[in-house]
Amino acid sequence: MSGDFLALAQPGVQQLSPYVPGKPVDELARELDIDPASIVKLASNENPLGASPKALAAIREALAELTRYPDGNGFALKTLLAEQCRVELNQVTLGNGSNDILELVARAYLAPGLNAVFSEHAFAVYPIVTQAVGADARVIPAKDWGHDLSAMLEAIDSNTRVVFIANPNNPTGTWFSAEALDEFLQDVPARVLVVLDEAYIEYAEGSELPDGLDFLAAYPNLLVSRTFSKAYGLAALRVGYGLSTAVVADVLNRVRQPFNVNSLALAAACAALRDDEYLAESRRLNESGMQQLELGFRELGLGWIPSKGNFICVDLGQEAAPIFQGLLREGVIVRPVANYGMPNHLRITIGLPAENNRFLQALAKVLARG
Repeated sequence: MSGDFLALAQPGVQQLSPYVPGKPVDELARELDIDPASIVKLASNENPLGASPKALAAIREALAELTRYPDGNGFALKTLLAEQCRVELNQVTLGNGSNDILELVARAYLAPGLNAVFSEHAFAVYPIVTQAVGADARVIPAKDWGHDLSAMLEAIDSNTRVVFIANPNNPTGTWFSAEALDEFLQDVPARVLVVLDEAYIEYAEGSELPDGLDFLAAYPNLLVSRTFSKAYGLAALRVGYGLSTAVVADVLNRVRQPFNVNSLALAAACAALRDDEYLAESRRLNESGMQQLELGFRELGLGWIPSKGNFICVDLGQEAAPIFQGLLREGVIVRPVANYGMPNHLRITIGLPAENNRFLQALAKVLARG
């Protein structure tokens, strides 16, 4: 006699919906019976440059050791990160993508009866990791599509253990200033861990965005999470990291899975960190692509949310789902964000110039059909 295994799952898990990634190219090709090479995918905030040649060379060199377990401590990568980020080696936690860091925080610091605070329209993984461990998710209404830091402060109570904030935020692309971040951190109780998600920070130029690393020494309750999936072009390898006090890093490493970052990812990430030219080209391409899409939206009479990420949300002024489906039929994959409470928007990853142009032409065609 079988049991109801949904009902047997813990309540927080029962209330969750699985994370839905961007539609893969091969899946759309099968559905529409079209050539995969003709499809443009601008759905998952991937780097359109492809991986750094230096990273690819490092992967090829590491292939000979596939029978060996990875360095479970990730010494070489941690050493490079500590040097570049101006921290000690014991302040670095490696993750299977930065999502892994978010989950480690939840497993270490959240439990039934406790809560995490985060914003409306924020990354879908925040509620997933929070509810998966039975904690309460306190979702604070957004302000102009971005974080209302004052309201988030007011939502903190004696049972709050974690606050998730993202700068810039995904999927909205919104951001806050260094002054706003500093004021926020000053007022957060010292017993509450603030996770500053900076998955897109490398796309910022100069002082456009605050650098979370500048605040680590002053705020022991701050953890900065970053990834190699975006500007460094290593999304398939799943490697990210957290920077915090040594005490917090020690706690996270107690629940971290052994060998959570594979050998190819470790080698590629080390090489990518050394490739300044690749990172500069990623920024340049992103800036010009952002301008290209904004101009296209303006010509189509559409609004958008200004973004500091490698993506932008366009406001269609109507339900976006039919337009999303129309774009799929044109062989263009973007990201619907109705599940983020944004039913009239689509999120578009910045692609190569030809890919951006293909999307804009397809969008104009779909809109013209009504």
